[in-house]
Amino acid sequence: MKFSRTLSLLLLVLAVFWSYRSLMPNDRGTSTVTENSFSVNRALEHVKNISKNPHAVGFPAHETVRQYILAELKKMGLETFTQEGYTAGDWGNLSKATNILARIKGSENGKALLLLTHYDSSPHSSLGASDAGSGVATILEGARAFINTGKTPKNDIIILISDAEELGLNGADLFVHRHPWAKDVGLVLNFEARGSGGPSYMLIETNRGNGRLIKEFVAANPKYPVANSLAYSIYKMLPNDTDLTVFREDADIEGFNFAFIDDHYDYHTVLDSYERLDRTSLAHQGSYLMPLLAHFSDADLGNLKSLDDHIYFNVPFFGLVTYPFEWIWPMLALAILSFIALLIWGFKKGTLDLKSLAIGFVPLLIALLFNGLVAHFGWPALKWWYPGFQDMLHGFTYNGHTYIFVYVFLALAICFLAYHKARKISTANLLVAPILVWLIICTLASVYLKGASFFVVPVFGLLAGLWVHINQKRPNPFLLVFLALPAIFIFAPFVKMFPVGLGLKMIAASSLFVTLIFALSLPFLAELKNKMRYGLLFLLLFAVFSIAAHINSGFSEENPKPSSLLYVYDIDQESAKWATYDKQLIEWNAQFLGDGKQQVQKDQAKTLASKYSTGFTYTAPAPVKSLPNADIEITKDTVIADQRQIEVCFIPKRQVNRLDVFTNEISIKQAKVNNIELSEHYLKNRRNGKFVTHFISNNDYTEIELAIPKDSILELVFYEASNDLLDNPQFTVPVRPESSIPMPFVLNDAIMTIKTLRFE
Repeated sequence: MKFSRTLSLLLLVLAVFWSYRSLMPNDRGTSTVTENSFSVNRALEHVKNISKNPHAVGFPAHETVRQYILAELKKMGLETFTQEGYTAGDWGNLSKATNILARIKGSENGKALLLLTHYDSSPHSSLGASDAGSGVATILEGARAFINTGKTPKNDIIILISDAEELGLNGADLFVHRHPWAKDVGLVLNFEARGSGGPSYMLIETNRGNGRLIKEFVAANPKYPVANSLAYSIYKMLPNDTDLTVFREDADIEGFNFAFIDDHYDYHTVLDSYERLDRTSLAHQGSYLMPLLAHFSDADLGNLKSLDDHIYFNVPFFGLVTYPFEWIWPMLALAILSFIALLIWGFKKGTLDLKSLAIGFVPLLIALLFNGLVAHFGWPALKWWYPGFQDMLHGFTYNGHTYIFVYVFLALAICFLAYHKARKISTANLLVAPILVWLIICTLASVYLKGASFFVVPVFGLLAGLWVHINQKRPNPFLLVFLALPAIFIFAPFVKMFPVGLGLKMIAASSLFVTLIFALSLPFLAELKNKMRYGLLFLLLFAVFSIAAHINSGFSEENPKPSSLLYVYDIDQESAKWATYDKQLIEWNAQFLGDGKQQVQKDQAKTLASKYSTGFTYTAPAPVKSLPNADIEITKDTVIADQRQIEVCFIPKRQVNRLDVFTNEISIKQAKVNNIELSEHYLKNRRNGKFVTHFISNNDYTEIELAIPKDSILELVFYEASNDLLDNPQFTVPVRPESSIPMPFVLNDAIMTIKTLRFE
């Protein structure tokens, strides 16, 4: 029996390993494939060519990348098109987007399948290998392989490589609202990335139910589906920001997103490079595209809308398991009734008793409370201990995966030690508490988060474990491990998914999931002897990995620290200052801010909008430089009825990348920028005074037209910025050390001028 328990424990560990290993293909581009199959190596060549330089809108390499993609599409024999125009989207971010289009003609006249990704990288330093060079490469290679099959699809296949996604989904907005092909689209497959590795998650976007989409997805039979309806439910509640969102919201077109999110620290940085892109993540994208392309190119895309929602989750060996929402309450009721029946049976047999049941709640509650609290305060404590972590705005550090192991091992140690104290209580009595806790969780999910209702599936394994322990004194350990497999296969990947996807602030979710998985595996784990030894073993592993995390907590050439520096010149005040967003300076920017740096209080921060509302932390006086000031021409200022109509043209006199315009707190009735109307909803919901951000191409002008109440006072503040602080001959800012990179998500390495215009 001892050997059987040991072997069963090894099988349980193997199941945990396989729950991760089975998520994605193992193809790293080393295998040989035919001309009509997806090749990781061929796709990688595209990534290498696309990601040589930052290629944000308005950057020199942007045009180079566009021409490369057009040339590759023409090599396939496709006729290519471009669509150019200004848009401001829903965020007040104006840019001139240039979309790339091609079309594979189908044999019938049904709705078209659209393959979507974007080719612009994030300003200003991102190389864009993963985001979204990997998406471009996936579509180029997938389309090439499909064409080489010689098959004529029933549906037209539209290829849209959009532009200016990073600035405000502008390219998608341009296509949906102004391109004649938009009305032909029945389904969108969108390929994205929010990191440089890990499995690619499938997320549905629909305005109705997901039932028919899920049915067709399962019929397409991708080999490595990674998806669950919990993520779908959460995704529908959050503000979404992919190109596909524009199709859903503005054109009622459904679709699938496919995105990998691990190694999040590379996202939107110069580290988003060809070398750091995980080859298996690229292979995973290809493993989605090819079967879905084959299926949906022949499917009825005009019949995908549904009012019904489905529960779904991926499981090794079975792929995507799905069932309708109508099953939620019957399955929960069955679990509750089974629990009640087992309680009655257990008391009748004398296996269960109230005192032991009550004691059985103690170790579970101790483990949940301790693990939850320790992990909850873990991330703030780490940021306090390692101040440089605060400058990693992603919220996931280079040693973040080690920290996941740290808290997983601590949680396991606490679980084993807590249940060691309750070792004299029979396993049957210990199982009542976790069953009750899990049934409460499942009930709450059924009411408030229906997509998580599949949580009840592993509970049936726990109920079966209780039945076994009520009826057998020495149950077979292999059977008990088998009953724990649903919990391992479904929930183990969540331990990593939450902190990877949402940052180390979610490490508490990992600890709690470990505790709850332990509870689901308790029919087997409670039978293990020497729980104290296992607890001490995991404490030792906790200590070892904590030391490893500490050793790797510093910054280096391989793991560089994000840093920032700006030169800010106020034209009206004729004063200049150095500014930074860094919480912990490095020698490179500290030499400019000096000992006399002033800390900027939050209520004093006057800076531009950024992804995480990051403001300046320190400023210091800087020498005034002679910078060419933009021409600001007031071309109209008149009162008509109860409105004052103003037109202003801003013409840059130096090479700039961006213009942000802010106003005082004022009601703006109507507004256009470069003849693009800003929506009434946006104008009513502007934040912090932002009026518009113009991401400038070819040093273009910015023409503003707005209408305000006639008795109002208008103040326009123009923030003109260029990303050339390190290259401008008027400055002597040295190149960053190799142990540092430009901080992402903020205006950086920039020369910024501020000019205020007031209309009394």
